[in-house]
Amino acid sequence: MKAAIVKAPQSSPVYGDFAEPIARDGFTIVQVKASALSQLTKSRASGSHYSSDGAFPAVAGTDGVGLAQDGKRVYFGLPEAPFGALAERSLVNTKHCVPLPDGLDDVTAAAIANPGMSAWASLIERAHLKPGETVLVNGATGTAGRIAVQLAKYLGAGKVIATGRNEIELEEVKSLGADVVLPFTLGALHPLGAKRYEEALIQQFGKGIDIVIDYLWGKAARTIIAAIAKGVEDTTPVRFVHVGGASGEESIDLPGAGLRSSPIVLMGSGAKSVPLPSLLNAARQTFEAVGPANLRIATCSLPLSDVESHWNAPGKPRVVFTLG
Repeated sequence: MKAAIVKAPQSSPVYGDFAEPIARDGFTIVQVKASALSQLTKSRASGSHYSSDGAFPAVAGTDGVGLAQDGKRVYFGLPEAPFGALAERSLVNTKHCVPLPDGLDDVTAAAIANPGMSAWASLIERAHLKPGETVLVNGATGTAGRIAVQLAKYLGAGKVIATGRNEIELEEVKSLGADVVLPFTLGALHPLGAKRYEEALIQQFGKGIDIVIDYLWGKAARTIIAAIAKGVEDTTPVRFVHVGGASGEESIDLPGAGLRSSPIVLMGSGAKSVPLPSLLNAARQTFEAVGPANLRIATCSLPLSDVESHWNAPGKPRVVFTLG
């Protein structure tokens, strides 16, 4: 069968022939229709993600949409190695399959699954969002951040604050439900950027922010944590949920005094901090919400044969490889 094959660590996949999966008890062979190119797919394929098993050669792709052996259209996650989702067929644990609503097309389902389940899980499973609370989405202009803004509103947030580097794109996020936008510029080229961002954050935290959903980490996250310490005067907890590291900065300088003198509750949300059944349920809930919440995600549909030339495509629009 045709597949996107990763032959060694830190290498891009090649389009070629791979062995067919063989059915066994507890698993189904899925005829793949669509699979999105997410950061999780890239990092697991390279062997750098904490959930990678490091075995090569293997087929890339962590999740997708297709037809199970019983003919049902499903979303599936974490295929059985070495079979990934970027192939004509994949071997999947039947417990890792989620039925899809009839009105949801394959490309949209494949594109929205990963950012949708991560946003839903961070808001509901980790932060336990309550109606009327204020949510700050750090990194709201990315694909995942945009979905988080939309889902926060759909799930009852009274106010959503969106942050990001791109002022033009932040204005676009307003149409997705953001009530307040906070642009920032950080780094050596902008020596006053962190101070200005912190001041803007302190003003917002003074008004009350209950949850931070962080897709960036790095300097932006550290600035938010400092603003919580300086801007929150009471003991009402601020739940800071780290979801992604789009900044590329894996570590931050976190002063102990900032934790001792603030009500911040730090936590992560991901494949090992949220049980897999809960993540799959988050995907199911996201699929059901696409219509009622009018969830929007920009996609670019390409045949799987184009995987080599588009493996390093930017995250927006979300590339979805299709088969058949």
